[in-house]
Amino acid sequence: MGTTAVTVVMVMLCGIMVHADVKPQKDFNLQRFAGKWYRVGLAYDSPRFLPYRDMLRASMGIITPLPNGNVNLTMWDATTLSCQTKLYQYEKTNVSGQFIYFSTTHNMIKDITVVETNYTDYALVLKHKEFNREYTQVALYGRTLKVRNYVIQKFKDFAVSQGLSRESILTPPPAENCPPAESEC
Repeated sequence: MGTTAVTVVMVMLCGIMVHADVKPQKDFNLQRFAGKWYRVGLAYDSPRFLPYRDMLRASMGIITPLPNGNVNLTMWDATTLSCQTKLYQYEKTNVSGQFIYFSTTHNMIKDITVVETNYTDYALVLKHKEFNREYTQVALYGRTLKVRNYVIQKFKDFAVSQGLSRESILTPPPAENCPPAESEC
């Protein structure tokens, strides 16, 4: 029993140390970050996600800054039956480039950190909840559906540095007609 408790504490401390050194983009500029992005990469190793890995498609989202510094994210995700629209509301924190939001899927508040972006081509984003590795995700966003190979490698290296396995890293194919052409902003 004592060994199990020590192991659990060590795993929790490792999780804290992995995310403690992650800082948001230096001089993050929300206005430059706004607009259309495609999620072209995802690293996620939740056992609940495994059965759906092969069905994942690159999704599109629109970042809309609000006057109070919060952000609305409208996301279009292709499912086997349709194209679903979801609205996420990210609340600003006292650190520029970091946000929080309430995940209805996991019934908890999660942290979002824009780790790196050049605003015109790509963004690396970390989504996590401390003390619980199951909820750690790294996403690669592109302004287009294709990003350069060195950016994909940077994404993969960052995901591994966050404790995610290489097997959990995806670069999904594009979705067809999602969002439908008439609904795209």
